[in-house]
Amino acid sequence: MVEIFQLTAVGFGEILNGTSLLLILIGVCVGILGGAIPGISPSMAVALLLPMTYSMTPTQGIIMLMGIYIGANYGGSITAVAINTPGTPSAAVTSFDGYPLAKAGRGGEAMGISLWASVFGGIIGAVILMLCAVPLAKIALKFWPSEYFALCVLGLTTVATLGGKEWQKSLVAVLFGLLLNMIGLDPVLGVKRFTFGITALYDGVAMVPVLIGLFALGEVFANLEYYNSSEKKFEKPVYKFPKISYYWKLKWSIIRSGVVGCLIGVFPGAGGTIASFLAYDVEKRMSKHPEEFGKGAPEGVVAAEASNSGSVGGAMVPLLALGIPGSSTAAVLIGALMIHNLTPGPTLFTDEPDLVYALFASMFFANAFMLLVGIFGSKLWVRVSDIPKTVLYPLIFAFSILGSYSVKKSMADVVVCLLFGVIGWIMKKYRYPAAPVVLGVVLGRLMELNFSQALMVGGAASFYTRPLTVILFAVSVAAVVYPIVSEKRAAKKNG
Repeated sequence: MVEIFQLTAVGFGEILNGTSLLLILIGVCVGILGGAIPGISPSMAVALLLPMTYSMTPTQGIIMLMGIYIGANYGGSITAVAINTPGTPSAAVTSFDGYPLAKAGRGGEAMGISLWASVFGGIIGAVILMLCAVPLAKIALKFWPSEYFALCVLGLTTVATLGGKEWQKSLVAVLFGLLLNMIGLDPVLGVKRFTFGITALYDGVAMVPVLIGLFALGEVFANLEYYNSSEKKFEKPVYKFPKISYYWKLKWSIIRSGVVGCLIGVFPGAGGTIASFLAYDVEKRMSKHPEEFGKGAPEGVVAAEASNSGSVGGAMVPLLALGIPGSSTAAVLIGALMIHNLTPGPTLFTDEPDLVYALFASMFFANAFMLLVGIFGSKLWVRVSDIPKTVLYPLIFAFSILGSYSVKKSMADVVVCLLFGVIGWIMKKYRYPAAPVVLGVVLGRLMELNFSQALMVGGAASFYTRPLTVILFAVSVAAVVYPIVSEKRAAKKNG
């Protein structure tokens, strides 16, 4: 434990320079801006800025993207409170009580609560990440290839089954991602697979254009389909934040919700939205006045924002320790690591310890910057919802094309981006989640390599003679069977 704090102190030293701090601040500002614009999710904001990190050092690129991730998770609450229009999906829970508070003339109170809860929820998530990721990575370093293969299977099945009633669609999305991973040269034999004679596909489908297409262009195309030029304009009220002593009364709600959000974020595919709903439910059950929830309860705003920000640290635990992202934005961050030739997982702690601990430190700085920017810039951030869609959508489209081209200077990547933009739009139209596709692409190659290595090291027996491998497979099967059984039970009750 002492070693963790010592190395984290080294991480603080790594980024205590003007360039790194400026990049974190820029990331937070861009993230808040993106989160406050309805329709731009944290994963979309990170995907759009991902190509910019190509010319940076790995540490600089990752800490800036972490700033965007943290800022975007908070930014969605601004418009949720001000105009009842959540900027991000997870901010929908914030609007349950934030907007009623604003309508009652307590908008400054709601904005202040969402900001402070986001900051301290994020710090709670960062602390848990710092304490849990390292021990988990040390355990994972002892895994055999068969156990790593089983762990990847578990990660994919967990994501697929967190789709709730529509778990089948999540499962299809995962399988689609795995099929995409089959394109290119076989990593073991070097045989061409599904390249159709196209040289650009020999290295497989490029990660960055896929991410930008699915998350950015897919969202733009989906919004254009239902674009309404006569959108209602809202008047922006004036906000006055309460005194700091006011937030002390909500300390236990912040701590509870931050921990709940972090724990939920650890589960691959859960993300901030599920964390917000669950934390909101926990606070409502523990409240002495549950009837006030939905009518302007401060604890409701706390639950939504502290859990949402706490989920960031939680989502990073499996990403850094095991190479399995805990959210769609974390999946995009894997792409950032990969374009810098870094492999997420336990080896990252031994190969690039400076980067890992700098990332830990950057989360504390990002939350501190978010507090300052939130206090002094709240009136400005509310106005970003006034940006006309006729300006916003062409800008996103242009950045998407430019970003896809800039990584390899290849028009093939632009075509891939456009193709996956259409695929992302179709998936959104028919309610297929995009995150499992990314996870299928990312984890597919890791699964294939470890499967081959396991056969070479111990033969087929290694998949059923090693206890941990068997346990992980059993949990994977249970993760698939559970939603099927639950659905049948629900059908019987309703029938």
